[in-house]
Amino acid sequence: MAELAEKMDQAVSAMADREGKYLTFVIDKEEYGIGILKIKEIIGMMPITPVPQTPDYVKGVINLRGKVIPVVDLRLRFGMDEIGYTERTCIIVVEIEGQAGIVLIGIVVDAVSEVLNIKAEDIEETPTFGTKLDTEYILGMAKMEGGVKILLDIDQILTHQELESVRAIKKEKQDSPKPAEARLEKVTKGDKDNEMEMEKKKDSTTK
Repeated sequence: MAELAEKMDQAVSAMADREGKYLTFVIDKEEYGIGILKIKEIIGMMPITPVPQTPDYVKGVINLRGKVIPVVDLRLRFGMDEIGYTERTCIIVVEIEGQAGIVLIGIVVDAVSEVLNIKAEDIEETPTFGTKLDTEYILGMAKMEGGVKILLDIDQILTHQELESVRAIKKEKQDSPKPAEARLEKVTKGDKDNEMEMEKKKDSTTK
């Protein structure tokens, strides 16, 4: 009896922890939500630089005010069909917490809906059936007047190995020289080579 009461207390506590504000968005006509504290910003679609030898759901990286942000298409991550991006398609920049710290990642969604304040009593445990997603991604199901919102645990969207791969992509792109810097380095090297060649000719003429 005491064990049952303890489990019920734990369940109630877990639900209370999930209470709060969520940014809701649409993917494949389904409504999802992510805790607002995980959201850094929302931006429209912008040029994405592809990165070779990455999973299909990793679309590449964007340069957001000097920061390199890897971009993951949630449709593809969830095993859904790819569609063309529209004027409603958005990139939500989120904080994902891994073993090595926090990583900023952009997630592509079909459209952003609204911010909802979801109460603990409106959140139910994830069913073991009836959803397209791996249940590890899901915090719970929020019952709202307009239907059900699937609340995502954004920290679980990528496995540890996948997150480390994304982190490596970000570091590689962040550390690589910018095109202008690369051109300057090439010009500088060329100037040095010319100077050395001139010196050699001068020495041979003097002799």
